[in-house]
Amino acid sequence: MRASLEIPTPSEELMRRYDVAGPRYTSYPTAPEWQHAFGTTDYAERLEAAGAVGADEPLSLYVHLPFCRSLCWYCGCNVVISKEQEAADVYIDYLLKELEQVEARLGSRRKLAQVHWGGGTPTFLSEAQLERLWRGLTRHFSPLPDAEVAVEVHPAITTPEQLTLLRQLGFNRVSMGLQDFDPRVQEVTHRIQSFEQTKALLEHARELGFSGVNFDLIYGLPHQTPESWARTLEQVLSLRPDRLAVYSFAFIPEVLKHQRRMPAEALPDARTKLGLFRSAWAAFAEAGYRPIGMDHFAVPEDELARAQERRVLGRNFQGYTVKAASDVVALGSTGISDVGGAYAQNVRSLPRYYERIDAGGFATERGIRLTEDDRRRRALITQLMCNFWVDLGEEGVRDFAPELERLRPLEEDGLVLREGSQLEVTPLGRLFVRNVAMVFDAYLRRAERPRFSRTV
Repeated sequence: MRASLEIPTPSEELMRRYDVAGPRYTSYPTAPEWQHAFGTTDYAERLEAAGAVGADEPLSLYVHLPFCRSLCWYCGCNVVISKEQEAADVYIDYLLKELEQVEARLGSRRKLAQVHWGGGTPTFLSEAQLERLWRGLTRHFSPLPDAEVAVEVHPAITTPEQLTLLRQLGFNRVSMGLQDFDPRVQEVTHRIQSFEQTKALLEHARELGFSGVNFDLIYGLPHQTPESWARTLEQVLSLRPDRLAVYSFAFIPEVLKHQRRMPAEALPDARTKLGLFRSAWAAFAEAGYRPIGMDHFAVPEDELARAQERRVLGRNFQGYTVKAASDVVALGSTGISDVGGAYAQNVRSLPRYYERIDAGGFATERGIRLTEDDRRRRALITQLMCNFWVDLGEEGVRDFAPELERLRPLEEDGLVLREGSQLEVTPLGRLFVRNVAMVFDAYLRRAERPRFSRTV
């Protein structure tokens, strides 16, 4: 079963039963469970606990760069729309101040196994600003020789010179957002970039020696049709990136008001939307890509594909990785740290972020300390989401007996196979892996549930 690259067609009944609201499980407990009572003092104490692990244990470092020149109407990220380049200079000042405070709490723990710059659009920054930020970070922390150093870029605004500089600084991974090449979809989502721009930047990245080059796609956007999507997939495969991420569009206009600018009536229905994902899966599998986790694909020789074959693929807020460290430190507005057994998220607005850092503390707005039960369930859910398999062990079979009983209907529907203490998500179940993970989510059994996107 593990070798199968095909994905079956679900019945209408399965679609109706499992097309529900549910988490994507980029974290567990999920963000709605985090508490505002968890503040700066808690975060400082958790950083000290992470520092006590020792100098030889590497960290992951995430830097959030929120600036964009224009707003993509589908976007669910924390962004700041600006035309003022100087705004980034001020922000870099505060990032480096925050870093100094983090360093003071971490003590001698300064090695980095993973660095990720996300946004927003990191290449909103000029070459001088990119170099200044990197030099500031590496004065305090040291990437390991084999560290994964990644940056997200927008092909329509990223220059060859910026990419060259990033490679010279030490970046070795690049992720390009493209979403869809169809002109009508680009217009209605306010995300314009040409195939030619994307191709040119990809070729330059390869010439520079970037590996693991990734494209981000989104399915379920307004005016996407099976025909238009097939053309986009054909163009994408002609470029053959190393990795592909194919995200389900989360339409939540009650939360993200800018999504109301898009025509809701032009959104594909659930059946059509699932068909878009299945067609992407089929096209990528036929082209030789391996399915990775829930919605990613990689060429067989890529390290992610090899890790999943060994069932050791990991995942954090930056995506699937083989370099995930035990603790993740995040800098910047809305940055989410995962340190010392706790999640801690910074405030969203830049004025509040600046005010908190100026006060000499951290910018923590909310967070949560994980209980032992949280950690066990997080490990289980991560295995399911990354490797479609988990071994509960004898103790887990006993402790999760109620969950295993609730899992029976999913077994009967062909989504999961159980052999003793081992659970494996079937090819059909991969379409509904979020539903499988939800069985083990202790927080979802409450009467009141927070709002989530649909699982299909």
